[in-house]
Amino acid sequence: MRMIREILRLFHQNGLSQKKISRSLGCARSTIGEYLKKAHAAGLSWPLPPELDDEELLEKHLFGPPPESVKPQPDCAYIHAELKKKGVTLQLLWQEYKEAHPDGYQISQFSDIYRQFKKTLDVSMRIDHKAGEKVFSDFAGTTLPIVDPRTGSVTPAHLFVCALGASSYTFARLFWNETAESWCNGHALAFQYFQGCPEVIVPDNPKPVITKACPYEPDVNPSFAQMAAHFDVVVIPARVRHPKDKAAVESAVGFATRVILAVLRNRTFFSLGEANQAVAALLTKLNSRPFKKLPGSRLSRFEEIDKPALKPLPSEIYQFEEIRKAHVHIADYHVEFDKCWYSVPFHYRGREVEIRASANTVEIFLRGKRIASHVRHITKGKRTTIKEHRPKNHQDYGEWPPERLIRWAAQIGPETKALVEKILSERSHPEQGYRSCFGILRRAKEVGDHRLNAAAGRALAINACSLKSINSILKHGMETRPLPEKPPHLVVLHDNIRGKQSFSTPSSGEPQQC
Repeated sequence: MRMIREILRLFHQNGLSQKKISRSLGCARSTIGEYLKKAHAAGLSWPLPPELDDEELLEKHLFGPPPESVKPQPDCAYIHAELKKKGVTLQLLWQEYKEAHPDGYQISQFSDIYRQFKKTLDVSMRIDHKAGEKVFSDFAGTTLPIVDPRTGSVTPAHLFVCALGASSYTFARLFWNETAESWCNGHALAFQYFQGCPEVIVPDNPKPVITKACPYEPDVNPSFAQMAAHFDVVVIPARVRHPKDKAAVESAVGFATRVILAVLRNRTFFSLGEANQAVAALLTKLNSRPFKKLPGSRLSRFEEIDKPALKPLPSEIYQFEEIRKAHVHIADYHVEFDKCWYSVPFHYRGREVEIRASANTVEIFLRGKRIASHVRHITKGKRTTIKEHRPKNHQDYGEWPPERLIRWAAQIGPETKALVEKILSERSHPEQGYRSCFGILRRAKEVGDHRLNAAAGRALAINACSLKSINSILKHGMETRPLPEKPPHLVVLHDNIRGKQSFSTPSSGEPQQC
């Protein structure tokens, strides 16, 4: 329309010929003549009337309203839903449309009409997700306070949100934190809620899930990878600084925040279970709410699109496992987990192993092969040793008997011997002090017997009998400094201080005069 305005201005105001206007605007003379003829027929010259400032009004005034198409219009909402199903293409849907309407649009116009329809949808709805293919997950930024009924203290609960890509069917659950355990259990509960498993999990890049973000080969937390393997799904995290990769869950998180957390903001909850019951009730309403720009709801589209395409749940119930790397201690062939010690067969001393700990068991693996299994301790500081894990010469009295450690310490010096004896005597069981003593005695190879013995003497003098204290003394060279002198025991003389005879009962039975 700007071209028409310029043609009218140059012709009527400047008096240029059609030939000069053609050279000035780079437009064909035939086009200029046609525009001037239509403007003359519409009674327009220059300047244009103020009411024709709008481009669309000017176009309608010159060319009239576009003729209404008599061809049957494609059902774009139906096309959008069908394209989410596996194997369905726009070409196939056009063929079905032409079979029903032989006089309908050709493929190019059919595709253009659908593309224009997609532009009217929300960003998260315009991304094409196949049925049952992907689930998107994240934690909401807003928390829900939970009040302890005994102390009155407030602890924030974090809302975990999962959304299926094709239907936007949403699951939500409150957790105390955003640890790897919460992420894993959240997905397990979501798959139970969906009654099936997708093919791909698309999380964000938090440390509990992705230990090292990378656009090509991200490092997935071993516990999260174990959960994914249990449900036979693949983990493909969203790319860093690519919000469109997770638009579905961003939309679901925002919707859950408005529909769930905002509704519950003025309610007081005294337990996580109570709060999750309220979340579940609102979640049903969220999924049943009709779409604004599409027919149906999250629930209806889930039943129609996603649910038939989901894989069945595994027969075994999922149980979270915390997975860590550890080295078997060379002295007593135990590994430490959560401040407790568990034995492995003695010939694995010094090897790097993988610990998989569930709520009830601790399993130890070497290159994928399980080499030990124990019942998990709840109390810190406990120690579990299986007799068969010891060498034959240790099975009767335990590995590294106290006398052997004391003899080793005596070879270094008397102060070291006294320190080892003190550490072993202060533990409820001598084996509890083996690691500390072994670590202390091995320092002799690094600093020499003389320095270690001097450090042991200072540790005894200041009553700091631990490996940590010995390391600190040696690090700062404090073993060379003179030991602190003990203050002499002074007897205080005062008229009000009396001996024990003043409080004894006289033999006569009479009370003693003060």
